[in-house]
Amino acid sequence: MQEWDPQLYRQFEAERTRPAKELLARVSQPDVRYVTDLGCGPGNSTELLVDAWPQAKITGLDSSEAMLKQARERLPQCTFIHADIRTWQPDVPQQVIYANASLHWVEEHATLFPHLVSQLDSAGTLAVQMPDNLDEPSHRLMREVAENSRRDRGLSTQRDERNPLLTAEKYYDLLTQAGCEVDIWRATYYHVMPDVQAIVTWLQSTGLRPFLAPLNRAEQTDYLQAYHEQLLAAYPPQADGRVLLAFPRLFIVAMKKG
Repeated sequence: MQEWDPQLYRQFEAERTRPAKELLARVSQPDVRYVTDLGCGPGNSTELLVDAWPQAKITGLDSSEAMLKQARERLPQCTFIHADIRTWQPDVPQQVIYANASLHWVEEHATLFPHLVSQLDSAGTLAVQMPDNLDEPSHRLMREVAENSRRDRGLSTQRDERNPLLTAEKYYDLLTQAGCEVDIWRATYYHVMPDVQAIVTWLQSTGLRPFLAPLNRAEQTDYLQAYHEQLLAAYPPQADGRVLLAFPRLFIVAMKKG
């Protein structure tokens, strides 16, 4: 699997940070001393936590050394560690565990979410935002182009690394049974893109990575060209020439009952 590209990821930092801000706005936690940002990336979400709780000990966790390098340069006052979300356990219980656009890359949510709740202090909060867009044209067409490439040209394509999210009802039951009060909602963002190529650029740093990883440079070019052509039909221009990228996201704020 190719390394995450922080520079490419940050091209759309404002759009990526907006849901992070809206998730944080729903966290009502009076006494915050220890906070962890799961899947901190280059530190854009961690910076929000620093602004919210400047006196807290804030830790960022990620699986990408390239992302962690940028986060450390951006926020030298925080601690950033290379670790696996699935097995992570903090030294002390956390008042807030924050996961913006990271847990959808992790499998076995039925065990993961109760595990994360168990890492909270009494009355601590787990705040999660996950893209819920696997059925959107942007992602459905990734899979279709990969399958066509495999069938027609024998390219060795890889399946999508992400599994579908559980239902809102399932997350609610998992978290209430783990001893939490749960606030859960879904929102669809319509990101204004200058053209279809901007959608491709956005997704090259995230969803397209597993499809491009097994291909050589020429095969990647062919794949992206075919994907771009399919997107042109799925995302026609608006009256002003720009296109709207529909991006559904699932939000969960679970407060542990003290």
